Amino acid sequence: MNYFEIFTNDNINMCRSFVIKFFVWFAFFQILLLPAMHAQDVEFEHTLFYDSIVGSPSASISSLDWIQGDWRGTAFGGNTEETWNASSGGSLMGMFKLYSDEAVYIYELMTISQEEQTLIMRIKHFNADLTGWEEKDKSVEFKLVQLKDGFAYFDGLTFEKVSEDKMNVYVVIENDDGTKEEHIFPYTRK
Repeated sequence: MNYFEIFTNDNINMCRSFVIKFFVWFAFFQILLLPAMHAQDVEFEHTLFYDSIVGSPSASISSLDWIQGDWRGTAFGGNTEETWNASSGGSLMGMFKLYSDEAVYIYELMTISQEEQTLIMRIKHFNADLTGWEEKDKSVEFKLVQLKDGFAYFDGLTFEKVSEDKMNVYVVIENDDGTKEEHIFPYTRK
């Protein structure tokens, strides 16, 4: 068989059929399966989740200067205080406390830092006696997902600027049974 004999009608039709099937399967994968592979486990009204394929957008720490100040609110049947310092050194630093009249339940130390032209939020949790939840050299990280129209979406955590003196923070928390819920922390500037 010489080189030109392989180009028979049967072989050409077989190749054409293979190419068509390949592109049909490829299109099926691209349209139906790929988005499902990167979809959120559960969608919530006010929070988004980080997609490693999309990555984090470019952002400046100054885009969150509105968060600075003393904020008060209620959540989980208690009172909340959240305080954010003015940005300096490429970061914001914040503190959080959940308490009742009888006791403090939790403290948090928080930072939002500008790193590699984007923002990342880190939190360390503490009990009332300041024993830490995370290992000494670990923190919980929230990568930036999107900044849009008064919203700062981090991975499972959102800041919403309602007005100059009102802010909502939405956090997705995993329950002991593995289910996830979105919780709101409504704040008023003190």
